[in-house]
Amino acid sequence: MDQFPSNLLPDQASPDWMNKGDNAWQLTAATVVGLQSIPGLVILYGSVVKKKWAVNSAFMAFYAFAAVLFCWVAWGFRMSFGEKLIFFLGKPAVALDEKFLLGQAFLGYFPTATMVFFQGVFAGITLILIAGSLLGRMNIRAWMLFVPLWLTFSYTVAAFSIWCPDGWLAKLRVIDFSGGYVIHLSAGVAGFTAAYWVGPRSDLDKEMFPEANNMIMVLAGAGLLWMGWSGFNGGGPFSASTLASLAVLNTHVCAATSILTWIALDTFYLGRPSVFGAVQGMITGLVCITPGAGVVQGWAAIIMGVISGSIPWYTMMVLHNKLSILKQIDDPMAIFHTHAIAGALGAILTGFFAVPKLCRLFYDVQGIEYIGLAYALQNGTTRAGLRQMGIQMAAIVFVTCFNVVMTTFICLFVRTIVPLRLDEDALIIGDKAVHGEEAFALWASFHNFKPNKCYDAQDISSVVGSRSMRELQMV
Repeated sequence: MDQFPSNLLPDQASPDWMNKGDNAWQLTAATVVGLQSIPGLVILYGSVVKKKWAVNSAFMAFYAFAAVLFCWVAWGFRMSFGEKLIFFLGKPAVALDEKFLLGQAFLGYFPTATMVFFQGVFAGITLILIAGSLLGRMNIRAWMLFVPLWLTFSYTVAAFSIWCPDGWLAKLRVIDFSGGYVIHLSAGVAGFTAAYWVGPRSDLDKEMFPEANNMIMVLAGAGLLWMGWSGFNGGGPFSASTLASLAVLNTHVCAATSILTWIALDTFYLGRPSVFGAVQGMITGLVCITPGAGVVQGWAAIIMGVISGSIPWYTMMVLHNKLSILKQIDDPMAIFHTHAIAGALGAILTGFFAVPKLCRLFYDVQGIEYIGLAYALQNGTTRAGLRQMGIQMAAIVFVTCFNVVMTTFICLFVRTIVPLRLDEDALIIGDKAVHGEEAFALWASFHNFKPNKCYDAQDISSVVGSRSMRELQMV
């Protein structure tokens, strides 16, 4: 009988239950999801705001990622995927012990350490998305308290309820392939709620937004976010499988369709395409496909892209200016529209387009426990399809209501310790007042250069006279 090559034989570091290919893919997927945040959203946030808020916006993302990972291994992971404490909450415990981390994960053929990291970068990006609703005015000390509190008392509840096998929504068989509820709907609702309690930016900062300090870097950050979604949705099956391939392809097809739809609407109604609009269309497409990436057909991904590029466009560009509640709340990155609206759309459309065969492969079940309404109508199991749609809607209501209530409590608690909002002087000055740093300090130094020897500065003309322009450029 043929034997496996020596590098595939089990040993103490590679137990017989571990699939090296799956483990390698899952670590890769986790890493590219991490790159969506660091540096993806750090670059995007730091580039899309006015120059005076570049450092603060980037730092909010940078801090959140670090704080979440620490809290995640200290108590967050076990609260999200461990033993049940109460109805919708897991029991807090550390995820640091070698015996626990090197054992097989609750799903997949890889160690728990891989699962902890993969789920940790998902938690990290969720808090960073919330930051997009709070740019340009939140007290950085309040943000530093908000992050661990929201992770603990809000994120872990949604994750346990929907993703943990013991979660109540998981037992009802809600379909959330890779985070449409847990990440995007949660972040969109929480960001909108927190923005209400923090209050708006200064009137000057709200004028002509986005007045990006570097639109090319906005596209660079958006590009990292877009390509990183291969790991975001491709890691959902927890294996290097055919479903992972389908999820990746559907993700990018939906995103591309959404971008084209958004650009077409911008061009037709506003007279010209917008770069920032194209980025928003990209995000809505990626968010919308996430809950169903590996369980819908490619043609359904295109339909979802058209819907995600049009309905959020309408709510952002038209409805936002008509509804008083939307006009009152300052959401700089439109996280409510791009994540709450698009995430809810994705959840509903997944309930309609989910393919029974793909759901059986993903959830490893038999029968018609998971079925989209479109297929239920086709094969005469309408009741099962309506039940699936009802579960999808119930999960939207739960995640939305819980996040409104819990985010409100957290903001009110933080407000008793430090102000949620920066004072007026800091709002006028920006980064220099908050961090003592500026994003473009080198340019500021050159701009203030005084070519006069009475200021003990070297006359720039003498430099030009003694060196060629090429030499100057090399300095």
